[in-house]
Amino acid sequence: MPCRFLIVLFAAVAFAAAALAAEPAFTPKQKRAVEDVVRQYLRDNPEVLIEAIEALREKQRAGSARRLQETLASKRGELENDPASPVAGNPEGNVTVVEFFDYNCPYCKMVYPRVRNLLESDGNIRYVLKEFPILGPQSVAAARAALAIWKMDSKKYMPFHASMMKSRGKLSEATIFDLAAEAGFDAAALRKAMAEPWIDEALQKNIELAESLDINGTPGFVIGNRVIPGAVDLDTLKELVAAARKGGARVEIAPLQRTGKSENR
Repeated sequence: MPCRFLIVLFAAVAFAAAALAAEPAFTPKQKRAVEDVVRQYLRDNPEVLIEAIEALREKQRAGSARRLQETLASKRGELENDPASPVAGNPEGNVTVVEFFDYNCPYCKMVYPRVRNLLESDGNIRYVLKEFPILGPQSVAAARAALAIWKMDSKKYMPFHASMMKSRGKLSEATIFDLAAEAGFDAAALRKAMAEPWIDEALQKNIELAESLDINGTPGFVIGNRVIPGAVDLDTLKELVAAARKGGARVEIAPLQRTGKSENR
């Protein structure tokens, strides 16, 4: 095979270099001879470079999977059981679905009905929501309002979340407070709750956690041992939940889907 031959060739070159190391240096003629052999072989067998690149990429993928496995193991508690992160679905469910999202992300709004369908069709899913406001100041305001509502009255968090996800266009601060008022919250009390330091800490933790998992856009899901960036379809979500229930140990980063990316980070 060409790749195997290339390994032998390079080994021979390395051996020759080592042998000549005892000499003061390669003579110009010796150096040109070695370079010519390697150059000519690569010209005659360009597929060798493709094989080498693919082998390097596979090695990098394997390294990424190992690092991700270690991160998931060390961050599992923070990922799934942080009291600052809202929980919906079945709190006692046997599979946890974690979503990082931004209220101004159109793809988060696109995937919202799929997540809702998933939770309604499967009553044994624990859904953890990670406020991840990466699309500007209004996203931060929306996330702060949602977290404040989670602490003020956790039962009203999901209805407020739903109204935010169903809203059309980019959320303004006025829209955020209008939706909060519809959910029964006084604007002054909400503003005061939004300014509490624990919200700063919670958002910063979510940002750091997302970065550690290579989630740099929204939405981003973690289901079992899978990290899935993007607005995946309902069938894929169901398959991922089924795989997590089987307890598979494989750790992967799924192919990139469409996401909302930050220009402000």
